[in-house]
Amino acid sequence: MKVTLNADLGEGFGPWTMGDDAALLPLIGSASLACGFHAGDPATMLRVAKLAQAAGVSVGAHPGFDDLRGFGRRRIETDPAEIPAMLAYQVGALSAVCALVRHRVTHVKPHGALYTMACADPALAGAVAGAVAGLNRTLILVAPAGSALAVAAGRYGLRLAAEAFCDRGYEADGSLTPRGVAGAVIDDPSEAAARAVAMVRDQAVVTRQGKVLPTRIDTLCLHGDSPAAAAIARAVVAALDEAGISRVSLPELNLG
Repeated sequence: MKVTLNADLGEGFGPWTMGDDAALLPLIGSASLACGFHAGDPATMLRVAKLAQAAGVSVGAHPGFDDLRGFGRRRIETDPAEIPAMLAYQVGALSAVCALVRHRVTHVKPHGALYTMACADPALAGAVAGAVAGLNRTLILVAPAGSALAVAAGRYGLRLAAEAFCDRGYEADGSLTPRGVAGAVIDDPSEAAARAVAMVRDQAVVTRQGKVLPTRIDTLCLHGDSPAAAAIARAVVAALDEAGISRVSLPELNLG
């Protein structure tokens, strides 16, 4: 049994830092780097890409809406026709930065509101998947199994890494619990670790209401912007290792 631990990194901006990228990188298999729209900047991208390359961690683009003030978490109603240029700009920027350190982009994981909206809206999902396929059909698209974005990945012939979140709560319909609602964010390392093992072992998530939802899980996300991120990552790694679950990078998964 294999799983990839992925984390969203490089989410500082200029002199402002967010999260402890250096502490997380030795614990994960793949990193999704902010590309300058919701967070990140050229120098931050270069710094984290260099750290990832040295740590043997695969790198992906984490493109979002152009919303620094809202950290990309605010819904922005967007014409799907605008999505290809928006993604090309961000994925292209990270690809060029990675080339400077002889690393490469291997996956794309939309950020925040773009991720949530594309998972529910077939038109937006098709625009995202079509843009990724147009950029490079070998890129892995990260999305929840069964979502509109996962369906669109299959339609465009992209490999899908089905994602779940061991540090977030779930609603009865399989969506993430909205931030601000009690139980939306799991900040107890032992609880996140137990959830991680159960998710991979059972290929299912448990909702806030106690409902078990079977789902394919290839990768577990750890939010790098959480103050407890490093402690959670260490606990999750220890629990997965004890359970005999192998930790690999996204390119090492047999995604078909």
